[in-house]
Amino acid sequence: MYQADQAFTAGDGLAWSPISKRHAWHRLLTAVLWALPVGGVGAFFVWMNGGLIPTVMWIAAVVSGVVLIWLMAELDRRAYGYAERADDLIVTHGVLVKRLIVVPYGRMQFVDVTAGLLERWMGIATVRMHTAAAATDATIPGLPAAEASRLRDRLARKGEERSMGL
Repeated sequence: MYQADQAFTAGDGLAWSPISKRHAWHRLLTAVLWALPVGGVGAFFVWMNGGLIPTVMWIAAVVSGVVLIWLMAELDRRAYGYAERADDLIVTHGVLVKRLIVVPYGRMQFVDVTAGLLERWMGIATVRMHTAAAATDATIPGLPAAEASRLRDRLARKGEERSMGL
């Protein structure tokens, strides 16, 4: 463990709650759905203007991009975590640049749960906590839908209990 990682512990003896493995699969599926038309149309134009070798290089580049996106998505999923403490929610994430966000319950204005078409199909959702200061907004993607609902309710209840009357 790096010494700097001590700044990113959950504290109070808490462990980080992870997000779903489906988050990385969602990112991979999204990348594949984008790569198919981009790769196909690009390959057609490269074929028309350059022949077989450039076309194979184009397709290899698109496939490499999808693989890289999937690897980064898996690393990102492993780096995400959240913990509910007595007075605040803390969220950590980041592969290349690690970030820790502390959102006091009393400062939360509202909690937002979203799920796009693919996310709903995969049974995951994203929970966002909004505060008056945009820098302290926190997002937890890739939560199982039932956990996202429970977290939303717990955060809303704790926010109302600790409301600072803003």
